[in-house]
Parts: sequence; structure tokens; C-alpha cells
Amino acid sequence: MIRFLLRSLGLWILAAGFLFFVYDGTQWIANRKFSFTSVGFVWAQVHQNSLLLLQPAIERHVAVWLWQLVIQPILEQPIWVVCTVLGTILILLGRKKKPLIGYAR
Repeated sequence: MIRFLLRSLGLWILAAGFLFFVYDGTQWIANRKFSFTSVGFVWAQVHQNSLLLLQPAIERHVAVWLWQLVIQPILEQPIWVVCTVLGTILILLGRKKKPLIGYAR
């Protein structure tokens, strides 16, 4: 059941990554200027308050370096790259195990 959930969620996120890739591609063709949609921009458009509350919460409860070295660079990346990587990881985690060869178990 968990593997099915991981694969399904991974496929949906991978599809979202493809849609954002097409969106950025059409923006590039229409404007003749390369620009990409960042994760932070999309998050701010969807729910800005949670994004604003995330930084103080992580810096206060976890570690300051985690925000500066890990989360902030992820928020600056193109959303289609992050969705593609996350979807691929979830699909790989949800794949079925290969059967063993021979009698070893």
C-alpha cells in the first residue's frame, strides 16, 4: 500500500514538473528571454504566510545553517527541476523489489 502511494504521488509530482517545464518554455518563447519559475515564487503565490513563517520556525527550532545552506537554495531553484527530482525519488522508493536469483534469501 505504501509503495503504491509513493509511486502515485511521485507520478503526480513528476507530471507537475513537466507542466512547469512547459510553462517556463512557453514563457521563454513568448518573451524571448530565458527566465524560470522558482519554488519560492510558486510557494509565495499559493500561500505566502506559510513561507514567511517557515524561516523563523526552522531557524529557531532546528538550526540556522539548515535554512541558509539547504532550504534557501532549494527555494531559488526552478520548480520543474525540484518537482522532477522529488518525483523521481518517490517513484524509485516505491518500486517493487527485484526477485532474488537462486535459493539465497
